[in-house]
Amino acid sequence: MQVSEHRVHQVFRVSVLLKGLHALIEIAGGLVFYFASAPTVLHWVNLLTQDELTEDPRDFIATHLLSAAQQLTGATESFYSFYLVSHGLIKVVLVAGLLREKLIAYPLSLAALGAFIVYQLYRYSYTHSFGLILLTVFDLIVIVLVWHEWRLLRRNLPVD
Repeated sequence: MQVSEHRVHQVFRVSVLLKGLHALIEIAGGLVFYFASAPTVLHWVNLLTQDELTEDPRDFIATHLLSAAQQLTGATESFYSFYLVSHGLIKVVLVAGLLREKLIAYPLSLAALGAFIVYQLYRYSYTHSFGLILLTVFDLIVIVLVWHEWRLLRRNLPVD
């Protein structure tokens, strides 16, 4: 079964838009870590998870979220804030370049996503977080789509 180039391009655009949305969420999360103290974050997580944990004390998401909030310190908050905001800003710039079909955005996106994958796998070796594996798989799919689109774009450039 052959997939049309139009369909591949649509999948590319959707995946890049999802990357952009994820980047905006990262920036927002980083700003929360920057402006909210660790006790404030813990208070909000407690409020958000208490009903779920009352219903199911072993709820996977709620227990992990609460555990993460309980381990926050000023130093980890600063790191998460810097990491999320910088990671998000890099992706927003790359997404804008890809959506505008700027040639330089393609190799830069491949390099950035490759670096993000290396870091995610490094973090996975410590955390064994299934979410990091999902994010890495999605990044690999986006890399394949970016590579494909870049090849098409270069092939269709006018020859001087």
